[in-house]
Amino acid sequence: MTFDCRSCGACCCNTDENRAENYFDYVEVTPRAALSRHPVLLRRLTVLNRDGERHMKLRGREQRCVALEGVLGIQVSCAIYQLRPAGCRRVQPGSRECRRDRRERGIE
Repeated sequence: MTFDCRSCGACCCNTDENRAENYFDYVEVTPRAALSRHPVLLRRLTVLNRDGERHMKLRGREQRCVALEGVLGIQVSCAIYQLRPAGCRRVQPGSRECRRDRRERGIE
């Protein structure tokens, strides 16, 4: 099986486990992240939690990252790909996490 991130986007959505626990602190954006050097984007795409930590915003019933563009499972792209946080950079196509996210979103 080939794992093409540009036709998936499942890892860009809050996991079912997080959603069940009402956990919305999605991907952390640290002060050292490249995105942190872009204040306009930072304000538009992130939110602070109760502890003052910055995280990517989620939107819609899928609770997908606000920077994800396109249709899940068909064609997607990241609006801030070059500036994406470390948590996004760690996801590997075909990894256990990838396969779990795909199953949760019905992308097989």
